Formats: sequence, C-alpha cells, structure tokens
Amino acid sequence: MFLKPTRKTVRGKTYINHLLVESITTPKGPRHRTICSLGSLEPAPRQHWLALAHKLEAALSGQQSLLPDTQLDSLRERVQARPRAGTDTDLVCVVPDQIQIEEAREAGSVYVAHQMWRRLQLDAILQKAGLEERARRLTEVMTINRLVAPSSEHAMPDWVRRTALADLLRTDFSGFEDDALYRNLDRLHPQRALIEGELATRERHLFQLPESIYLYDLTSTYFEGRALRNEKAKRGYSRDKRPESKQVVIGLVLDGDGFPKAHEVFDGNRPDSTTVAEMLAALEKRVGKKAGTTVTVDRGMAYPKNVAEIRQGGYHYLVAAQQEERWEHEEEFADEAGWEEVVRQPSPTNPFQKKTQVWIKQCLVGEEVRVLCVSEQRKEKDRAIRELQEKRLLADLEGLARRIGKRKQKPLSEAEVHQAIGRLRERYSRVGRYYQIFYDAARRVLSWQEETEKKRRAERLDGSYVLKTDRQDMTKEEIWRSYILLTRVESAFRAMKSPLMERPIFHQLVHRVETHIFLCVLAYHLLTSVEKTFLDQGIHTSWASLREQLATHQVVTVVLPTSDGQQIRIRKATTPEPEHKRIYQVLRIPENILDPVRSRVHSH
Repeated sequence: MFLKPTRKTVRGKTYINHLLVESITTPKGPRHRTICSLGSLEPAPRQHWLALAHKLEAALSGQQSLLPDTQLDSLRERVQARPRAGTDTDLVCVVPDQIQIEEAREAGSVYVAHQMWRRLQLDAILQKAGLEERARRLTEVMTINRLVAPSSEHAMPDWVRRTALADLLRTDFSGFEDDALYRNLDRLHPQRALIEGELATRERHLFQLPESIYLYDLTSTYFEGRALRNEKAKRGYSRDKRPESKQVVIGLVLDGDGFPKAHEVFDGNRPDSTTVAEMLAALEKRVGKKAGTTVTVDRGMAYPKNVAEIRQGGYHYLVAAQQEERWEHEEEFADEAGWEEVVRQPSPTNPFQKKTQVWIKQCLVGEEVRVLCVSEQRKEKDRAIRELQEKRLLADLEGLARRIGKRKQKPLSEAEVHQAIGRLRERYSRVGRYYQIFYDAARRVLSWQEETEKKRRAERLDGSYVLKTDRQDMTKEEIWRSYILLTRVESAFRAMKSPLMERPIFHQLVHRVETHIFLCVLAYHLLTSVEKTFLDQGIHTSWASLREQLATHQVVTVVLPTSDGQQIRIRKATTPEPEHKRIYQVLRIPENILDPVRSRVHSH
C-alpha cells in the first residue's frame, strides 16, 4: 500500500491529487488498484506522505496510536467504508532465494504477562479507578516491563520497541517517549489504594483464596543520589547493607498463598514496631475488616503494644516473642519431655530455602498459647554469630586499650572512655552482656572479664525461640507452620528487589517513588498469579525459569518476494516449541499469539 500522486491541468492550472493504491495480481500482470482518493497533501513534504501511508497501513491492520491523529483517523474511516475485493487467495509465484525474516521481536514472556493482565481484569479495574484508555495502556506496559525486563522510564520506550507489545496491544509505539511514562506515574499515584483493593478482591474470587491469615513484614529500599526532594528518604537500618544511602521502608501484607493484600511506604528511619496500627488501617481500607483472621508478624513488631493493636482490630495474633522472654521457659527448654519433631521440605521455587527440622513443645500461659521451638540449623547460626561478635568485641576492646595507652599528651577523659565502652556494648549487644568491663582512670588501664556461667547459660538456649498466639484452637504444629509462612513475605521482597528491580530508586519526588514501588507490587501480582496457576496443577516452578524458556518465542515479519516484482509481507508469530506449548497449556491461554497480518508492496 502506498500513495500515488496524479496531476490534471484545467485551464492552465495544475491540480495534484493523491491516491491510496495497492498492488494486485491480474491475469495480465501486476496492476495498481485505487483504494480511495486523499486529495491534495501539499505542502507537506514527500517524507510525510510515506510516513502517512505506513501509519495508515498499520491502523488498518488493527494497531492503535498512543498519540491522537485526527487526519489518520479520518483516512482510516474512509478506507474501511470502501468495499474491497480480497486477493489473499490469489496464487502467486515466490522467489525462494529472496525470502527474508525481518523485525523479530520477543513475544512469549510479554504475551503471558498480557494474558495474566487480562485474566486479572486489570484494565477494568484501572477504568473503574478513572484512568482513560491511554493511561491504562501505559500502566500495562510499565507493569509488564517490571515483570519481564525491568528498566528505567528513560530506557523503557526502546525496550518496548524491541518486544512484540505493539503487535499484542495493537498500538503504535513509534512515537513513544519517556515523558509520557513520567506523566503516567503522576496520574496513577492517587488511585493506588483503590486499584490494590479491587485487585485483591478479583484474585480472591479467581483463585478461591481463603483469608485465614495475614503475613506482615517490612524491608527497606535505598536511593541512588541525595534524594533532597523526598522527605521520606532518610537513613536508617538498611536491609540492603547500604547504611550510607538514604532509603524508604516498605510494609507488605500477604495472604497465606502469597498474594499481596496491601502495602505502604514509610519514612526510611521508621521503627518497625510503630507501623502496625497504620498498616492494619491500610489493610482494612483495601479489603475491609476480616474479623477472626490471624495476623502474623516477626519479633520486631511483637511488643505488647503491637499485640494490643492487633487485638483491637478484631484479629487474632501470632508473633515471635522477644529473645528475653525465652528465660521465662528456661526449665521447659531443659526438660526433654514433650518435644515433637516437625519438618518442612524446601520449596522447589525458592533456591534460598532449605529443609527445616524443628523440635516443638506447647505450653499455656494464662489464655495465651506458647510454642517453644529449637532448631539445629538455627543453633549453629546463633553460635557462629556469637563467636564472630565475641571475636570483634575483644579486638575492639584491645584497640580501645591501646588508644588509651598511647594518648600521652591529650589523654581520653573518663567520660569519653565510658562512652566508647557504651558504644561497644550497643554494637555487640549479643555478647556484650557476658563481659564485665572495667576502667581504672587513675592508672589509665582498661580491663575486662568474661562471665563464664552467664555465657554458658545463654549457650543452652542457642537455636531456640518462642511463638505466642491467642489461637487455642490450633495445634502446636499448625501454629509453627503458620508462623513460618512469613518466609513468603521475605521471598516477595527478594522477587521485588532482584528480578523486578525495585532497587535502587532513582526518582526524587515522593509520589513518583511511591508509584514506582506500586508498579513493582502490580508486577508481583502477575508473577504470583502465574506461579499459583502452575502450583494448582502440582507443578513447582518459578517465573524466572518460565521467562527464560519463553524468550525464544517471537513475532517476525516474513517477506516473500514474488516473480512479478512485488513483496508479500506477513506479520506472524513463530511456531511455538514444545516447552512453549506446555506453558501455554498449563496457563490455559491460546497457543496462537497473533493472527497473521498480510500486506502487499512493490519491492524496491
């Protein structure tokens, strides 16, 4: 399909008319057939005519444009209104040696992501949130990018053009730029809570998810740069081992099957224990109050105040007790009677998870059920951490003693020495309690002594921890297995940080940072939906493995030169390989990624 100018002179004046024509094969050879007249396209340059013909051809094949073009829409309506005889069944003679494959684009992974987007009815959810079609399309593109090949907004347009998203979404991305993505972050930000709540409801019905337990934990995500325009970016306890960088803290609630229910972004120095009430309020805003559900948190949010906040919300609680509370059960830990072994096999989809063997014992303290747990693996870990901290404490004490002895002219004051001792006790809190540290100010001598019996007593509790709950209707094994589901939140954080590339954050504005994290959560919804669909059919796999297999399924343009000087161009997907078919079959999505799109042009 191309534009053909014609000239006609009437009374000395020349009129130029542009015809939209296509090449057809007739018994007498190739001929041009006029589709419609476009009138005069002057004074637009010739390059504009060619671009217009290409855009019109793409529009007629079903592609939409992200940018409004009234001229293109008008021409498409005129062409579609004109009846045309089909020539697809005409026999042609193809020159085999000149057949080419062009415009190969990765399709398998983005196709699966697009299909899961449709299954979760995210387009309808975004529409309910008030987002127009263009914003919905951009949000889908940005979410799929997080899932398949995370990149910055600046690099995303080039990535989109390297994939088959234009074919799958029937959208022209030729004029796609990063400014549109930044503006879409701004549009999406106010609707995050509504979208998250609607999506949780959709997933609950689609996968028939019970809401018997909520798993809550936090992580941190650091910034590149100074983040001066973000009041939430602060330095705090870094789970990423980047204490020099500013960060934000992210709270995430999952259900027992690993589906996100709610998330919040807190200041980077926010203590874990202060987030519980706010997170419960956010959860209720997303999914409503689910009285009787058990809220599970780790010991960083297991203070009496946090337990009271959970109970006041109408929930049950299951928490890991503070380490000091183990001493209340010292005799029970020492008693060999009443212990039961439980084993958890590692998940095939989690390479970080290992086989877990734990001995458990149950006791009742008032109306609270407590489960005493001892893990051999944890015992080895506790011992290794203590020995490392002890080694470092002794080395730092010796270093401090040398500093005191060397400062002849301007010696450290007694107050400065005690401050240094206090900092060491705080830094090595796990082992500092087992040492008495003395400072003789008159002689300027630092000394220390190990409290051997106190240390041995603590060693007997290596590998032990205590779980607390108000659920008296659960067995001790059910309580333990419910608690270790918290590892699913840790897995979610690992997925969001590594394959979904939540970190580092380069955005500076608070609302764009929060929307960036929200898009990572949306991508994790897609990831969990894919893995859950496989798991429901007894197949343990991970999205990372599936993505690697799907990378070889592509969409290409097959160029068939004919003996009469034309080209037949067919845009279609490659034939799916057996591993592709297996994935599509499990996910219950069609193997046919794309209906072929044919066109005829003159060869150059």
